[in-house]
Amino acid sequence: MAPHGDDVLVTGVGALTPLGATASESWDGLLAGRSGVRDLGPDWPEELPVRIAGTVEADLTEAIGRAQARKLDRGEQLAVLAARQAWQDAGVPRVEPERLAVVVGTGIGGVLSTLGQDDLYEGSGMRRLSPFAVPMLMPNGPAAWVSMELGARAGARACVSACASGAESIALGLDLIRLGRADVVVAGGTEAALHPFMIGAFAQMKALSVRDGDPAAVSRPFDAARSGFVMAEGATLLVLERAEFARARGARVYGAVAGAAVHSSAHHITSSDAEGQVQAMRTALADAGVEARDLGHVHAHATSTPSGDIAEAEALAKVVGEGAAVTATKSMTGHMLGASGAFGAMSTLLSLHHGVVPAVRNLDEQDPEVRLDVVRGENRTGSWDAALSNSFGFGGHNVSLVLKRAS
Repeated sequence: MAPHGDDVLVTGVGALTPLGATASESWDGLLAGRSGVRDLGPDWPEELPVRIAGTVEADLTEAIGRAQARKLDRGEQLAVLAARQAWQDAGVPRVEPERLAVVVGTGIGGVLSTLGQDDLYEGSGMRRLSPFAVPMLMPNGPAAWVSMELGARAGARACVSACASGAESIALGLDLIRLGRADVVVAGGTEAALHPFMIGAFAQMKALSVRDGDPAAVSRPFDAARSGFVMAEGATLLVLERAEFARARGARVYGAVAGAAVHSSAHHITSSDAEGQVQAMRTALADAGVEARDLGHVHAHATSTPSGDIAEAEALAKVVGEGAAVTATKSMTGHMLGASGAFGAMSTLLSLHHGVVPAVRNLDEQDPEVRLDVVRGENRTGSWDAALSNSFGFGGHNVSLVLKRAS
């Protein structure tokens, strides 16, 4: 595959995560090694084997306005607020509406609204349902609301590929700009699925950790004692721009999305497949015109599941070996599902921009089967030109993104 000659630049970032209500707060939390995983409190059903999660602590209703908040699912609220941040951070680009697109992914959609409205229907009948119930539960709702927030008319797309949704959205944004369909794309992911039903469902499939003790110590990617992932919520959006457009307006640039690959393993509905992940990584590197030896670091998907981490470690060993530092930020945020890939891309980009890779939290004893240079103990500092961010989802969705430092 011949690499594309011109990278797509990233000029703005926005995020609400368990580590903070802004991108900068979240980044500072990563560098501090802080955890956003908390006890969910006494209101959660005692029968649940898991009562912890990574939660966004910001008051979304106050931030977005009470009148608008009534119309939006929590995941939509997170997406709109992240979009506002990213747009302001990019300097409010002056772009024709027909040249501005939005791609916002979600793994599950408006499940809080779906379940909440069903409870109303079952308990009180149809007349208690919200007139906004349908747009609140639609998986394309976050993309639609963000497009209206920004006046984007070049398309409002919604990638729904489980935990790879946010990363696939960025890959699609890259394609839209390369194909000449847009000059600017706001792309990323959002998720708000912290509900007893969802936690119970993931627990039944043995995906969640049921470890007791300090909630901040439960998510432990690549650690020998890992026992499952920790659910979380959040949103991350990036402003992508055609290089000539960004330079012409004198935009501040964080870096570039240089290559991407979106592959499917066609292997198993839930288990990881190292072969498919290898294919995604190699294709993304070829798309970017980057050799594996040129990578400064890798942001691993690394959810903290026993089998998933080993599959990714095996894939990474085949592609990059021990030549690149590896980090895993879910050790601090928990797993934000459809938003996780976008957050991974943002943290990878900021690592290149600032010259520092966050250390993995809770890595007390690295699994001997993980034959990688995992960053532990202290953050890794240096100067790197390129890095890789992985995102994998149930259904065999494999997405890899290659990010570059601003030149």
